[in-house]
Amino acid sequence: GGDGLVAARLLRAAGHRVDVLSVWPLDELSADAGANLERLGGGVEVVPADGWDAVLAGSGAIVDAIFGTGFAGAPRGGAMAAIEAIAASGATVVACDVPSGVDASTGEIAGASVPAAVTVTFHAAKVGHRIAPGKRRTGRLVVAPIGIPDGAPGAPVAGAVNAGALELPPRRGADSTKFSSGEVLVVGGSRGLTGAPCLAAGAAIRAGAGYAIVCCPASLEPILEAKLTEVMTFGLEDADGGLASAAAAAILERAERSASVVVGPGLGRAEHTRRLVREIAPRVPAPLLIDADGLNALGTDLELLRDRGAPTVLTPHAGELARLLGRDSGEIAARRLASAAAASEASAAVVVLKGDDTIVADGGSLAVNALDSPALATAGTGDVLSGTIGALIARGTEPFAAACAGVYAHARAGRLAAGRLGAESVVAGDVVEDLPGGLAR
Repeated sequence: GGDGLVAARLLRAAGHRVDVLSVWPLDELSADAGANLERLGGGVEVVPADGWDAVLAGSGAIVDAIFGTGFAGAPRGGAMAAIEAIAASGATVVACDVPSGVDASTGEIAGASVPAAVTVTFHAAKVGHRIAPGKRRTGRLVVAPIGIPDGAPGAPVAGAVNAGALELPPRRGADSTKFSSGEVLVVGGSRGLTGAPCLAAGAAIRAGAGYAIVCCPASLEPILEAKLTEVMTFGLEDADGGLASAAAAAILERAERSASVVVGPGLGRAEHTRRLVREIAPRVPAPLLIDADGLNALGTDLELLRDRGAPTVLTPHAGELARLLGRDSGEIAARRLASAAAASEASAAVVVLKGDDTIVADGGSLAVNALDSPALATAGTGDVLSGTIGALIARGTEPFAAACAGVYAHARAGRLAAGRLGAESVVAGDVVEDLPGGLAR
């Protein structure tokens, strides 16, 4: 397209040898591209579909300007052949605006796509740069200003979760008490999985909740008492080391005094626990966050949550979301934005689809985390996120805003922990320790 012709003209003017190759006949170029072709002064080769491997052989670098931000679907014909040849060339690729084959609005890839080392986009990052699989093809992203003012028409499909989200939760003041800061009730724990509710409750306290309580199997309460100092425990009827379905009444009664409830960390997958979750989830009177084994207990019955009288937040990873939607995990990976939105619509809940491109969906509101944090790829960090979001809700933050702020603070805390310890040495408890820095404004 025209961007590639401009790049070719400037590179030639700088003294570089540049071969300019076109997928399409030159008389089919748009008016803008045609004007830039005239300024280039010729020297453009139209390459047939079967000629791309030969003409790209030995290239030191390739500027990909085949498709732009308006592309959707799968490349065909000569464009597909060119993209496949670029991918196989081994040359360093710089993409204009978006790697060809990537849908800039969603990050979806329906066919062949260009693997860019660098993508130079104009005015602002696009949603497809931030969401896998498009994110994996983008490489290093460079945003080039072109004179479009901030706030100009043309809002993206999804916003970016950034540091501004940390301004949304209310702060403690002179009149604050532990009660006004909110109680987080964590329902979780089973034999062999006592760490998960401890991490969630510990994160809730670190994220500003006034206090936290863990509803756990009575047989495991001594273990949690030994682990937790600032958190209270509430031992309930258990079965085989997990919470029994008969514990439902006590949990619902306690939830009436809670500002938010987190269900799922370490619950286990026993049938009696599954029945417990399905009984309490529609009836919890407080804002409810469901994670981990709590999500597994729902199966595909997201409609159980639609008529709840208080807000709901779901925090699945891709595999859990696949089970909730009754889809293959590969489909979730290929269509992350659409999948999160579909789950939100089906459940009438805020959905936080976790990953290094975490997506927050609430009906028509969509946001994507813009902060990478590889250190979070370790067991237990999802429990930390659940406790963090639960605390922000308990403090009085609107659930979508709490999810966005929690996702950003969690990623930032992971980066801070990695700065101290190295990404490979971070464990979930380190992320809890760095939550104060993650939440700092």
